[in-house]
Amino acid sequence: MAETLRDWIAERLSAELAPAHLEVIDESHLHAGHSGARPGGETHFRLDVVAAAFEGKSRIERHRLVNSLLDEAFKRGLHALAVRARTPAEAA
Repeated sequence: MAETLRDWIAERLSAELAPAHLEVIDESHLHAGHSGARPGGETHFRLDVVAAAFEGKSRIERHRLVNSLLDEAFKRGLHALAVRARTPAEAA
């Protein structure tokens, strides 16, 4: 089991999307003192995901897919998520 929320997010997306590329960046330190921020961070993340699962999907559909896969993360304290979701052809 993942020890951090960042690791859990990476494991979940890797298992469900089999991405060609995945970056999970904790940007919580940039939001200290803002809404949703907590001591210890792990509230604000930026994702860069390249996966064939996004082919044929609109930008909104891609974001909805990622958000649905990470529903548990929001329950665990994730406050904000910035998503860059591309197909392998778009990343080339």
